[in-house]
Order: sequence, then C-alpha cells, then structure tokens
Amino acid sequence: MADFKLSAQLVGHESDVILSASRDHTVRAWRRSPTNPPSYEATIINQIHEYVNSVTFVPQSSEYPEGLVVSGGKDPCLDVRKPTATLSDNAERLLPGHANNVCSLAAAPNGEYIVSGSWDHTARVWSTKKWESEVTLGGHEGAVWDVLALSEAIVVTGCADKNIRLYDLRQATAGQAAPRSTIVTPDVVRGLCQVPSGHPSGAEIASSHNDGIIRLWKLSGQQVGELRGHDSFIYRLATLSTGEIVSAAEDRTVRVWNGFDCVQTITHPAISVWTVAVCPESGDLVTGTSDGVARVFTRSADRVAGAEVIQMFEEAVRTSSIPQQQMGDINKEKLPGPEFLQSRSGTKEGQVQMIREANGSITAHTWSMGAQSWVNVGTVVDSASSSGRKSEYQGKMYDFVFDVAIEEGQPSLKLPYNLSDNPFEAATKFINNNELSLNYLDQVAQFITQNTQGATIGESSGGGGPDPMGTESRYRPGEGAASTGGRYLPQKEYLDITSAKYEPIFKKILTINSNLVAAGRKDFSLNPSAQTSLDTIRKSLESNKPVANEDAVELLVMMCTQWDYADRLAPLDVLRCTATSPVVATYNKPGLGSVIGIARAAALDGVPAGSQPNENCAMMAFRTVANLFATSEGRKLLASESPRVADLMERVLGIKGGQAIGPHNRNMQLALSTMVMNYAAMAVKQTGSVPKDVQRRFMSGLSQILRDQADGEVLFRAAVAAGTFVTVVGKEDAKELSSAVAMAKDRSSDPRVKDAAAECIMLLQ
Repeated sequence: MADFKLSAQLVGHESDVILSASRDHTVRAWRRSPTNPPSYEATIINQIHEYVNSVTFVPQSSEYPEGLVVSGGKDPCLDVRKPTATLSDNAERLLPGHANNVCSLAAAPNGEYIVSGSWDHTARVWSTKKWESEVTLGGHEGAVWDVLALSEAIVVTGCADKNIRLYDLRQATAGQAAPRSTIVTPDVVRGLCQVPSGHPSGAEIASSHNDGIIRLWKLSGQQVGELRGHDSFIYRLATLSTGEIVSAAEDRTVRVWNGFDCVQTITHPAISVWTVAVCPESGDLVTGTSDGVARVFTRSADRVAGAEVIQMFEEAVRTSSIPQQQMGDINKEKLPGPEFLQSRSGTKEGQVQMIREANGSITAHTWSMGAQSWVNVGTVVDSASSSGRKSEYQGKMYDFVFDVAIEEGQPSLKLPYNLSDNPFEAATKFINNNELSLNYLDQVAQFITQNTQGATIGESSGGGGPDPMGTESRYRPGEGAASTGGRYLPQKEYLDITSAKYEPIFKKILTINSNLVAAGRKDFSLNPSAQTSLDTIRKSLESNKPVANEDAVELLVMMCTQWDYADRLAPLDVLRCTATSPVVATYNKPGLGSVIGIARAAALDGVPAGSQPNENCAMMAFRTVANLFATSEGRKLLASESPRVADLMERVLGIKGGQAIGPHNRNMQLALSTMVMNYAAMAVKQTGSVPKDVQRRFMSGLSQILRDQADGEVLFRAAVAAGTFVTVVGKEDAKELSSAVAMAKDRSSDPRVKDAAAECIMLLQ
C-alpha cells in the first residue's frame, strides 16, 4: 500500500492546532478547493476569550443538513454552531455543565448524542434533540483525556487514573451512570479508538498511553496485543478504512500501523503532534501540531502537494533541533559517518540512526520502509548536562531548570532538577510548591525522566522513595544484585508494592465510618480512640516508619474482616502498606491466624450471595503477602505458611476449580507475579525455606500466567520467577514450564520478556 505524502499545510492558527481548534482561541473550518493539488481556505467560525482544545462534528440531520461543529476548552461551556457560521453569528447552543477544561469530545455514530470528557473528572452525554446533559458518567479519579462513542448505547472513556471505563447508557438512572466494567491499564490513558473488525489481534478497542505503548483490548478487559514504536506520550488514535491504526505522539511523529507492524513514520517539524484525524470520505490524514500548522497527508497521487511544498516540509524536518537528552547517551566517537546511509539499510520502519557529520555535528535519521531510504529528521543539539553547564534558580545551581506548562494558556512553571535527585521526589516537591493536584505526579516525573537522558528512580545517594504507580514501574529484578547467573537469573532481591496516595484512602475509611455511625452500627464504627489509632497509622506510613502499635493492627483487622464486604478495599489497602512492619508480620488473630489468613479472609469471605469476589480486594491480599518479604519476621511467616499462600494463588487463578478472579486485571496479575517472584528469590537465598511441593504449585501458577497474560511487566516478572525456580529445582523438575515460557517469549514484543524467557529456556535445555 502506498505511503502517505504531504497534501497541504494549513497555516492560519497562531498557536497549537488540534483538528481545527486551537490555543489561539479560535475554531476554524477549512474548505478544500477542487484543484489538484488541493488548497484550503479557512473561515473562523468561533473565537472566544479562552483557548479551545477539543472539537467534534455532529453528522447531518433533517434539522441541520450541514451538520454541527461542537467545541470545548478552558471555558467549560460547550459551543455548538453550524460549519458555515461566521464570527458575527451566534452559537446554535451553549451547553454549560462541566466545571473545568473540556479536553475531549466525540459524537455518536447516529448523531443522537455527543459525549465530552473534562479535567473535572467526569464525562457527560448530551442529547442532540434536547440539547442538555442527560447522563453524567462517574467513577473517574482524574482527567478524562479521551471519550469514544462506540455505539448508540456504549461509551468508553480513557482517564488519567490509568483506567478505561465502559458505560451502557441504557443502565443510567437519575441522570447518572456507573461503569459497566473497568479495564485497569499500566499507565495514563491518553487516547482511544475502535479497532476495525478483522484486526489480527481480535481486539475491539485500542488505547494509547504516556509510556509510548498502544494496547489492544477486548471489551471483556483482556489485553490481546501491544504496538511499540513511539518513545513518548501518545496523544491520539484514529482508524483508517483499510483497517490500519494511526497514532500521534510527543516524539514528533505520526505512525501508521498495519496489524502489529508500523508501516510508516511521518516526522513533523514540531515539538509535539497533538492529534490526528481521518477523513472518512477520502482516507486522508490530518494532523495538528505544536507549531500552529495543521497538515493533510494523502495516499492519492492526485492530492499530493506540489514539489515546492513537499521540499519546504522536508527541509523544515531536516533543520529541526533535537535535544540530546531525548536521544539518550551518545558516544560521538563511535557513531558512523555519512557513508553509513549509503551502504547500510534499516531493518524496520522508523528505526533511528545517528550520524557524525564531517563538521562534528550529530544528525538523526529514520528508516522509511516505503521509500527504502534514510530520512534526515533533525540535528541533535547539546544539553546542559552534557556540556557541564548548570542553570541558576532561586540562588541555587541545577543541572536542569525546566519550563513546565501544567495548564494550557497559563505561564510555564519552573522545575529545578539535579541528576542525583529522585524524579518522583522532585516531581512531588514541584507539585507541593506550586499547590498542584497529585494527579500530575506521574506526568511530571515521566517528563523529568524523558528529558534527563533516562535518569532512573533511585539514583539519589540518599535513597529514593517508591514508585507512585504502585508497580515499581519497569523494575528490572536482579540489576545491581550480586548475581552469579545471567542478566536476570536467578533473582535474589525482594520487591514490595508499598507506594500509595494516603489521603484518598483514609478519607474513604472515614466516609465509611460516618455511614456506619449514621446507620447506628456502633459495634463496627470507629470511636474517637480508634480514630486516633487510625491517624497514628497514617502518620507512620507518611513518614516511612514502621507501625509499632499492635492495637492499631487490631483496628485494621477489624475493618478488613468485620466491615461489609463492599467496604473492605480501603482498609485492605492500608493493611498491605503496613505489611512491611514487624508487628504486622507477628500478629495473630484467633480464628483467622496470621496476617496472611486475615488478608485471605478479607478478600474472599463474606461475598454477597450471587456475586463474585472483588478482584481488587484479592489484588490487595497478594500485595500484602508480597510486602511481608520486607522483614525477617515476615519471611519467617511466609516460609511457614507457604502452602496457605499457594492455596490462595490457586483459588484466584481457578487452578483447582471455580471461576478465576480478575484474569484480566493487570494490577492483580502484577501483584500475583511479584509475590511468586519473591518466593522464588526466597528459595534461592534460603535453601529449604519453600517446600518442594509448594515450589511445584507456584510453578504451575506461573505456567498459567505465562500462557494467559499479555502485559509485558506481568510476563517479565513471571518469566524471572520461573527461571529462578529452575535454578533451584533443576530442569527435570521444571519441565512443565518449558512450553509456557516459550509461548510467552514468542507472543510478547517486550525485549525484556524475550531476554528473561531466553535465559529460562537455556536453563531448561
């Protein structure tokens, strides 16, 4: 299939363009001329006092034969007007309702409703017949970055809280709708699209994320694939009638994906490509970028731009400056010269090759499979850290002082950073100093990491804090450990999952307690003394100190086991955070036993008739067990109760009958694989601590995870755990792992999974 080529550049907006909505406070309608190549003329149809950053088109109807343009932005009142409107025309409708920036809009396929997503943590469904908000889609804990009207009844949202939520509008009551189901993802969800039928993955929707990965999902929540190639935030997704997926990202590129393969990379002369859309009639692409230009790309020879326009575009890309920190460590002396470009071909679309030019400068080139040639995409420029220069901020010197635009349309904020700092600690300090929402924590920390040559968590000599993602993001077990094996095997370090946002957790507990008091259930509510103990627990956790009061543990156990099943998640979350304290590891409750039995009972006992256990409660139980490995007291308990832990694993995986719990819950599977990996490390470090029959049961669980799961981090930890067990029991007793490990290696696109699996396979041969 032919590559997309530039058709036109739509210059007119004075700031970033998103479709035809911009930070320059305008919405513009672009009309194509009948000439070939085409030209476009813009009409400003709306101009307001705030920036506009979302727009959608409502299909034609008998009342509005030309359709309608709906736009939203920092002014949270949606604006509805005809595409032929001029600045002197009034809006057809103004739709108030949101309380903050409207960052996403979509229209239903039949045009009967539009859906909006906002920074106010809600999405709303608006009737195009009544022109009012009919349903508020709740449950979000962050900005709703994208919305997808999947059908006349189903709406999908992507949120900064890392969840994808599916809503059935037919189930709305009193103007409110709760999610029909929730898909937990590894990172902030930026974009959504419907995957065309016939895609080789069998996926129904796709999501794009801050980690530069596109993930493919069944509506059931099962992940069935990943598309890897971008190396920064992916802001928007779109689909072509050919069945291909198109993505727009912070790495300056738009990429076209056919099946699992990137078939074209289009680099732009801008810092960011904010959005991409597809014209359903022509199949052309339209991109909106940070340089204030909208660009049209086409596969039709009749609509390709003239040679002069294409030359100007290519020259703009070629003369772009690329900060060195975006390219990682560069050894200039080992880079090839320009002759490389003539003698060597690339191996995949979008492959990057840096060249040392005769004048000493470094240029970046990407491989185009379609053109079978290298494309110059810019010159790598020096950074403060590489040159030794520092920047001053408030009387102190720093390696970097970044300008961070948290809120569009407002002045940038200064973020000072030294390479010896922990990115998450620096991000937390920046947020606190500027009184920002903690919802920005991950984004700011990732911004630091991406712009400091990949500086990683834990470089601070003073010791870093935990990864706030709760997953120890991209942790590589074994690195830095005194390993006598391969790159990853055997694993000898224990990993915990202790990071948490304490304010919402404890606020939820107090809300539940207030409801208990109001209902007259004083036996289970917290009296003033108990609330003091609860506050003591919070202060200990926030200061990173162990909980030392057994009465406080007794209080936690009461909430986890005697509160209604629906109210146990928050206290269970606190329990898993305290599991690193020796007093928790040595606690014993008559009838329930140790904290392991308490966590199991909290997660699985008391489930209402006709319901399934809460998969997030089960996830917290596994996190609790994983965190017990942090102390010698915890490890002693875990060794003595390893059969009981294996029972819990088998119940959740459905190995010995019964329906599996949370088979598509990424956080559940990550907690489970982390727990088993810790047991594998214990088996290596403390010979005989894990009975052989229990080791075999853990390996059976790992086999199921390796066969059924698709997430890279889950598979990586499972492969490391499997390989570590092989080093303990020997290849003869671990034969059952062979096919599962090989299957994970072949199925995953994550290079770490492939490497860890390859090590394991070598041990099994």
